[in-house]
Amino acid sequence: MTEPLQPWQWPEPQWRGIVERVRAGRSLRPRQWPGGARCAIALSFDSDHETNELREGGESIGRLSQGQYGNRQGIPRILEILARQGVPASFYVPAVTALLYPDEQRRIAGDGHEIALHGWIHERNSVLPEAAERDLMLRSADTLEKVCGRRPVGIRTPSWDFSPSTLAIARDMGLQYDSSLMADVDCYELLLDGRPSGVVELPVEWIRDDAVYFNMNRFAGLRPYTPPGDVFDIFRRELDAAYREGGIFQLTMHPHISGYRSRIWILEELILHARHLGRVWFATHADIVRYVQQPE
Repeated sequence: MTEPLQPWQWPEPQWRGIVERVRAGRSLRPRQWPGGARCAIALSFDSDHETNELREGGESIGRLSQGQYGNRQGIPRILEILARQGVPASFYVPAVTALLYPDEQRRIAGDGHEIALHGWIHERNSVLPEAAERDLMLRSADTLEKVCGRRPVGIRTPSWDFSPSTLAIARDMGLQYDSSLMADVDCYELLLDGRPSGVVELPVEWIRDDAVYFNMNRFAGLRPYTPPGDVFDIFRRELDAAYREGGIFQLTMHPHISGYRSRIWILEELILHARHLGRVWFATHADIVRYVQQPE
């Protein structure tokens, strides 16, 4: 049996094909934002809840309870702040979360926020056969539509794990955007094998994700911890830079991570700081994508 080639032995068509399967195309930064705003603010919350444990086939009561905190405390605290400040946001919801907590999703949608795809059970797309990934994405969209009364128009892949098939499936489903990739700070068109896919990317980054700073796994030895004040400073600096550049400040938070009393203040202080800067547009991810797709 012939041994597979090592990456350093790959012929150019092989490594070039891997790189060019999904690629960033032209930037979609608009010349101006609605109402003369200097910066667009895209707040998002990944409502993973118990699915982080379930996707591993785990049955840890402790980890499941940590996920349940996202429903019992995290989401209510987040929604209270968003309502008080009059700010819309996007919530990325695994289908299993929606089935466990349908009333939560109806409340979120009823408050005017966006609910978008985040997998079936927070699965890892890159280890799935194409047929299984397609089936789960379609079933997830059907589930969210049934629970919320509106079909999602965007996706954030669980753990931002993107397979070679993900973009083609999203295109075939007619999704308007993805928010899982990191090639830019502004929206851009996604190329599939060198051709425009029709799907827009609103990029994320681990720098702007609370899990990087606060997440912990008791049995994996994962102990990252950054003081909340330092996390706020990092997020604020990202916001200030986006404002200077006239771009997008996109933020990813998790109800079961940032929904604690010593951390939730970060969200409201960022909103207040943005308002202090002046001329900012708070919008859902879907609203921003629709805006950047308009002809200049």
